[in-house]
Amino acid sequence: MQEVIEKYKNLLIQKRYSKNTIKTYCNYFKDFLNYFEVLNEVEKIQDVTTSQINSYILELINTKNISASQQNQRINAIKFYYEKILGREKQYYDLHRPKKEHKLPKVLSKNEVKSILKSCDNIKHKSILMLIYSAGLRRSELFNLSISDIDSERMVINIKGAKGKKDRISLLSENLLTLLRDYYKKYKPEKYLFEGQNGGKYSPTSVANILKKAALKAGIRKTVTPHMLRHSFATHLLEQGTDLRYIQELLGHNSSKTTEIYTHVSKKAIDKIRNPIDDFFD
Repeated sequence: MQEVIEKYKNLLIQKRYSKNTIKTYCNYFKDFLNYFEVLNEVEKIQDVTTSQINSYILELINTKNISASQQNQRINAIKFYYEKILGREKQYYDLHRPKKEHKLPKVLSKNEVKSILKSCDNIKHKSILMLIYSAGLRRSELFNLSISDIDSERMVINIKGAKGKKDRISLLSENLLTLLRDYYKKYKPEKYLFEGQNGGKYSPTSVANILKKAALKAGIRKTVTPHMLRHSFATHLLEQGTDLRYIQELLGHNSSKTTEIYTHVSKKAIDKIRNPIDDFFD
């Protein structure tokens, strides 16, 4: 079994999957192997049928209440073994996928973002939150930024090896640049723009905690996450009239359909609609 897992992991590495994806796929594949080893229904994992895999996924849904997202990831992890390791046809395993969820992104108003930033007294914490919002960054992109990625000549931020192994640029605010210069003088980071207390990359948990404390201090009681700052950046750009194609490029979306979701949360069109109940009070 260990030999199978090593072969599985090595191919993921060779195909340049991200560290997070490798960790997730390996964990889910181990679960899959353990399940059929304990069940003792098949002599070899190669002999597992589509029906047995679908039953396995169904059992996870019923007993562990896995999300639709996790269901998809587990299916992808299993398919990777049969299609990439064993080289079987993609159509070989017709696994049942969950119906795609259409959840709207949660966003903050401009005033809420402003209040959060104002409540940050620590220059490093303020720089982190301001950078995520003003450049529409994912947390992983923030952690990977080096000092040289801040291009003050062109007033852009170079984001390298982002999701899908793609490079892109985003906006560099003049106000942020001033703050970053003050931050740099005080903290003197060596490799990464934001480093932990002992060097190395900054912690994802730390960023979430910084934002949570700042939001509470600003009087915002709803749950606020770092990714909401990215969603808010996109929505605010749309509301001020920025072309959707430019927003797509700034966010690093492959498809314009992904970016179009922000049209459903933008208040730009809704603000022009008069609520009929207001006619009762004229």
